[in-house]
Amino acid sequence: MKVVLFCGGLGTRIREYPESIPKPMIPIGQQPILWHLMNYYSQYGHTDFVLCTGYKANVIKEFFLNYRPQAYADCVVSGFGTKIEMLGAPEQDWRVALIDTGMWRNIGERLLAVREHVRDEEIFLANYSDGLSDVDLGDMIARFRASGKLACFLAVRPQLSFHFADIAGDGGVRGFRTADRSDLWINGGFFLFRPGIFDFLLQGEELVLQPFARLIEAGELLAYKYEGFWRAMDTLKDRQVLEEMVEQGRMPWRRMESAAMAGPLAIAGL
Repeated sequence: MKVVLFCGGLGTRIREYPESIPKPMIPIGQQPILWHLMNYYSQYGHTDFVLCTGYKANVIKEFFLNYRPQAYADCVVSGFGTKIEMLGAPEQDWRVALIDTGMWRNIGERLLAVREHVRDEEIFLANYSDGLSDVDLGDMIARFRASGKLACFLAVRPQLSFHFADIAGDGGVRGFRTADRSDLWINGGFFLFRPGIFDFLLQGEELVLQPFARLIEAGELLAYKYEGFWRAMDTLKDRQVLEEMVEQGRMPWRRMESAAMAGPLAIAGL
């Protein structure tokens, strides 16, 4: 299945990084978050990517034009750098279509701009490119395929770190309470679509507003609820959390590697 990655928006600027670096290229460990996300999809055999670029498109394009896997993996160098022997399993051979969809387009417009690249797909995947998860993509696809619906999104619990104030009518504070997430679900930015989605998407519309409202009315939208690991990189704190996880070797989004490290007893749940 092809994977459409939305990489072109101005995005939320993370103070530690200058505006010369687009959000998908902000590093988590040694590699940009975009690289981590593409490796996540590769674990399930999806290695054909369509990148919707825009803001600082040249930075993303240069990354792939000058990509050197030996910079991120163990290797043996000889001949004064003329011969490189990679150690361990080879990296996935990605096919990456780099499509400039404009700087000021929203997500819906970017999806319309790459319509021809997914027109022959029974199902295609899409992602905001600013978050990571360990959701079982195979199960998500299977449920979506069985539903027969046109669109599906990953529904996750919000990252709430604040407290709610209970305030009386006269302004007096009765107290504070922690945020209750028991009935809250948000869009996690992982999508599955059939080409029929384009019949519900008009030029200029944001993807999850008018088109999703039409899908809901037609009974064509599925939510895949997931309470496992998910984190969006919206703030510097989010990036620091992900960075610390990489430094500690805790990368749940690398599912196959995590399972191998856990061993057969952990996999069996014993």
